[in-house]
Amino acid sequence: MENIAIADKDVFSIPGYNSLSDYEKELIDNNSNIVSYKNLDSIIKQNTRTSHIMFIKSGMVKIFKEGKNEKIIILKIAIPGTFVGLVSVFGDNLYQYSASSINNSEIIFIDVGIFREIINQNGTFATHLMSQISLEGLFMLDKLMSHVHKQLPGRIADVLLFFSERIYQNSIFDLPLTRRELAEFASTTKESFIRTLTEFKNDRIIKLNGRKVDIISMDILKTLSRLG
Repeated sequence: MENIAIADKDVFSIPGYNSLSDYEKELIDNNSNIVSYKNLDSIIKQNTRTSHIMFIKSGMVKIFKEGKNEKIIILKIAIPGTFVGLVSVFGDNLYQYSASSINNSEIIFIDVGIFREIINQNGTFATHLMSQISLEGLFMLDKLMSHVHKQLPGRIADVLLFFSERIYQNSIFDLPLTRRELAEFASTTKESFIRTLTEFKNDRIIKLNGRKVDIISMDILKTLSRLG
């Protein structure tokens, strides 16, 4: 983990930044810093006090909930251009989940007190943030419905489509998570995930070589996702 001085251009990509006044931009610039993380570094820990809002400048971040008996559920994979910790701005004063880097990542940390001050002053900026929170909420609802109502093949199809369509925008990609983490993302066991993935391979829905996935039949995969 390495602290890096923030430059003006680093915050330009924050949603709603252009709606800020010069004073508000200066507040963010003076109360932000960039932290560089390596693969598997911990970024925030569940149930620690909220101190900053994080914005992903580069890399990928795993957001997960830790339960009893060391059980973990991966809530989402966050990519550049998204916030981490927004829920805690309006909700609890504790982070409700943990986050760690999946690969080399740069995260902009913004002081949460300054963030709240600007939200109270600038309705347009607040609207941009509410839009981000709404999108996160809709994603979580879709994920919950998938886990409750879909059988395992539908859930595994959802995982593959998530990486293909949302993360890489390509039918050929490398899975960035271990098999255990992928199982946690799909709310199943590692053994069940591997077995279903092998069945997809044998049925020629996908090609599989280590972490590399090549979706052969996108139509079948989407049908499995839709029918559950």
